[in-house]
Amino acid sequence: MEWLLNIIYYVVPFLFLLGVLVFVHEFGHFIVARLTGVQVSAFSIGFGKELWGRVDKKGTRWKISAIPLGGYCQFLGDADASSSTTDEQTASLSEEEKKRAFPYQNPFKKLAIVLAGPGFNYLFAILIYTALFATLGTFTFPPIVGEAIPEGAAAQAGIMKGDRILTINGQEIADFSEISREVAMAADHQVDIDVRRGDEVLNFKFPLTEISMEQSDGTSVKQYMLGIKSVTTIESGYERVSLTRAFVLAVNETWDVTVTTLRGVGQMLTGKRGGEDVGGVIRIAEMTGDISKSQGWLDFIVFMALLSINLGLINLFPIPVLDGGNVVIYLLEIISGREMNERAKEYLFRFGLSLLVALMIFATWNDVVHLFDRWFNT
Repeated sequence: MEWLLNIIYYVVPFLFLLGVLVFVHEFGHFIVARLTGVQVSAFSIGFGKELWGRVDKKGTRWKISAIPLGGYCQFLGDADASSSTTDEQTASLSEEEKKRAFPYQNPFKKLAIVLAGPGFNYLFAILIYTALFATLGTFTFPPIVGEAIPEGAAAQAGIMKGDRILTINGQEIADFSEISREVAMAADHQVDIDVRRGDEVLNFKFPLTEISMEQSDGTSVKQYMLGIKSVTTIESGYERVSLTRAFVLAVNETWDVTVTTLRGVGQMLTGKRGGEDVGGVIRIAEMTGDISKSQGWLDFIVFMALLSINLGLINLFPIPVLDGGNVVIYLLEIISGREMNERAKEYLFRFGLSLLVALMIFATWNDVVHLFDRWFNT
């Protein structure tokens, strides 16, 4: 019976979440292609064997495929779903068909279609945040230490109850929720914290310590933490906001998530942070299941917005095969005024695919190690 509950809590929510985000991303490509007169040959949720499909009045085949770990939007004239190569039969298309074939479009139109996928992921997240802020309003929890756990790193360093945290590693802290984000971003698990105690501003530099956190399934995971708890009072209370203000807050939240993610990537590239935080679909499924099992629908929706931002951002990385790789190519074509050589494109996309596969293997290995630690090192 437990396996059935795990399917309900982990597999079903994960597939729903991934399906929604993939649909949003590919629909961005689809709608801009339609608006610019490009023929969409296929719109698929999933890869591999087709399980269900139908053709609409404009010739697009909508389908659900067997492997539900992604999707694609394929255009007339493409030899593959990534628009990285041109179909050899494209030259035999009629002049009318060539007007609707992706390879024959100018680079500005191609750029708009490619950017629409990540753009819709960002727009989706902004709409989620806007709806939440407009309906639920905002709460402000002050970054004040309500309790410093005796065995925690903060207490050992001298941080006390009542201290107001001003900065962590140079980043200003305005809300208690920002503390965990900055602690997670701490390179080498070291923190430099400024706090206000009365009229004094004190500085503390110390390493974080691992604290065992119990999960909803009874297992525990060790995490580097400060070891502090928040005060239970809300500083400014519940604040209703207008739709315009909610949108502004949503854009700011989306921007903050993007900046935080890029900071983490930058730390990995410069060697300040290890690669153990790189996760793949297994980690996403695990996190989705944990939220579904022990938290509410609101947390699930917020997590969906967070993943939508990350999906959009990752696709903008300048790696051939990803949307960002195509963006670089089309920008180069716009600047040079001529189309890139097909052979050069092919080599670039082969390199990009190899890099992407390597990253997926690395992420999957991290996921497996993380699950092993969670299940057996409790």
